[in-house]
Amino acid sequence: MENIILLFLCLLLGVLLQKVKQFPVNAHQSLNQYVIYVSLPALALYYIPKITLSLSLLYPIGIAWLGFGLSFIFFYALGSYLKWSKKLIGCLVLTSGLGNTSFVGFPIIEALYGSEGLKTAIIVDQPGSFVVVTTLGILVAASFSRGNLSVSEIAMKIIKFPPFIAFAIALLCTFSSFQFPNALQNAFLRIGNTVTPVALVAVGLQLKIDTKSRHWSFLTLGLFFKLFLMPAFFFLFYRIILGAKGLNIDVSIMESAMAPMITGAILASNYGLKPKLSSMMVGIGIPVSLITTTIWYFILK
Repeated sequence: MENIILLFLCLLLGVLLQKVKQFPVNAHQSLNQYVIYVSLPALALYYIPKITLSLSLLYPIGIAWLGFGLSFIFFYALGSYLKWSKKLIGCLVLTSGLGNTSFVGFPIIEALYGSEGLKTAIIVDQPGSFVVVTTLGILVAASFSRGNLSVSEIAMKIIKFPPFIAFAIALLCTFSSFQFPNALQNAFLRIGNTVTPVALVAVGLQLKIDTKSRHWSFLTLGLFFKLFLMPAFFFLFYRIILGAKGLNIDVSIMESAMAPMITGAILASNYGLKPKLSSMMVGIGIPVSLITTTIWYFILK
């Protein structure tokens, strides 16, 4: 409950700061850069070296990787058919294909499934959502942003992306079973914990609810895909087609139903992919998801 309250407080704080004249107009850009260059790399260096690799991880990890692929196929095909702009397609792929599997997901999963469920949620988030946003996420953001980038230019953007650099270092630590000293790990964790409040304030600074905005139809479609179609796909695929059951599967499907990822919205905004729409996807998606995840919990029961 504390995490949920913090979500809304930080989002509201960002909205209120829009009214403060002394506050820099482009402050959200600096906050976005802080999240990407400082907070996210710290999280990677703290969590990823702790992951033990095994085949049992495939179901929870598949939520992020398959989900993002599904989002890309859906919105790229639909956008191409309806002749949407590249920026709109890229924005919807990022915000609808990436779920808030940690700060929204963790407290919900722990409340519903306890500490055992939380263990699966961490697997969905770290080698799943976090790695997808630092690899495929930056690939989509760079590909659908302004101009036509070559393959080498996109590859360099991924390689130079700070969270990806941290992920590569952390992955080496995982394979070599190296652990950073406890003092350094605690520092990584404290820095990494700033990602959600800072990112949500940045989202709030950009969030403008315009009832006449042409973004509403795209917002509705994006949230319908993220909160209903994606978990329905995994319910059908995991539970019906593959016949998989158990806590591990239920938690994975629940994580697929979480609100759009804050970092995905930050990435879309940084690359000029419909910043207003990306902020609305997070700002409106989080409260709506509290209702839809309850529905999915009873469906799984």
